[in-house]
Amino acid sequence: MKNIIKQEYQHFISFPRNMRILLMTNLIYALVLPILELFVGAYILRESSNTSYVVIYQLMVYMGIPFAFWINGILLRRIRIARLYSLGMLLSGTAMTIMMMLKSVGIAGISVAGFVMGCSYGFFWANRDFLSLSSTNNDNRNFYFSMETFFYTITFIIMPAIAGYLISTGELNGWYTAKAAYVGLTILVFALTIFASIMVHRGDFANPANERFVFLKFEKDWYWMLVMAGFKGIAQAAIFFFPILLIMTFVGGEGSLGGLVALGSLITALVLYLIGRFSKPEHRIYVFAAGLLIFLAGGLVNTFFFSAIGVVIYQICNSLSRPLLDASYFPIQLGVIDHIAEIEKRNKFAYIFNHEGGLFIGRFVGCMLFLVTAQYLSPEFALRYVLLIIALIQALSIPVAKMLIKKVNNYSK
Repeated sequence: MKNIIKQEYQHFISFPRNMRILLMTNLIYALVLPILELFVGAYILRESSNTSYVVIYQLMVYMGIPFAFWINGILLRRIRIARLYSLGMLLSGTAMTIMMMLKSVGIAGISVAGFVMGCSYGFFWANRDFLSLSSTNNDNRNFYFSMETFFYTITFIIMPAIAGYLISTGELNGWYTAKAAYVGLTILVFALTIFASIMVHRGDFANPANERFVFLKFEKDWYWMLVMAGFKGIAQAAIFFFPILLIMTFVGGEGSLGGLVALGSLITALVLYLIGRFSKPEHRIYVFAAGLLIFLAGGLVNTFFFSAIGVVIYQICNSLSRPLLDASYFPIQLGVIDHIAEIEKRNKFAYIFNHEGGLFIGRFVGCMLFLVTAQYLSPEFALRYVLLIIALIQALSIPVAKMLIKKVNNYSK
């Protein structure tokens, strides 16, 4: 075992320094993401008892993301990319603070908090995507993104279980209120984001070229990438708020939410590391298709059973499919950007910014699909059937992914 660990460590340090620093920064910030993605929504549902409020909050998050991408592109002309990356991480704590300061959870308050949280994600992902692009190449991206997703998976085992236990146990035993536990989580988020901000400044990261980054016309392969982004965005809408709504509705409170997410993530962790360690670029389509089919299976189980046991199975499927999709999707995206930017001689950040537009359209469609069906049919219908509809729509991206993967692999030869 000692020799295996040493061998894996030597493999890790063989990669460029910036790539290693970026991975370590994202490992620290990965401890924050489960709290942001799961327990903020759980807090809204606890305080309002309104499933639509969770979706409205998420919709405002999605509106804040492209706005921050645009502002970030302007600021990159004057401010170091590491500082803007830090800003994104620190804003997440600010958004949670706004939520905790609300006297009552209403549409206005959650909209402001959601938009600030979206700006946090926007600054984080805009700079994270560019740094990932500039610090990796097609040969090491499988390892990079699988390791990054492996980190996220491990933290989705640890943090939901700890946070859910602290919230539920304190309230159950009368030690402190659930609100006090959420305030404690907010303080933890701030501490971790400060630590991650210090780490990213240890790298020697260069800003993108100071050039125009807003374009409307692109080479045709890029439009296929936007189609994939739209499909991914629709699924992201489901991935972020459906687990919260289903678990809190059928299984229980924050303790159950944390435990089920941790269980699903545990199943995924080893699979991801092996994929990153041994898979090659030509294997991406199999990883991508497997992620989509597992997500579809979870949607089918939720629709047909629509019970606590169905939610448990769905959450396991969701926890496994999401990292598989991310580990294969991001190398495809960055490979297409490398090639199209070389053809069109444009700033690579232009494609990162434009790609976010495709994601936003998909996320908006996913959120509105839930809100419209909940309003005009019923919340129960939305919880039961919308997830399956989204899974079926996203499955259409398999042939698009296959075509783009083939092209990316040809680009790098």
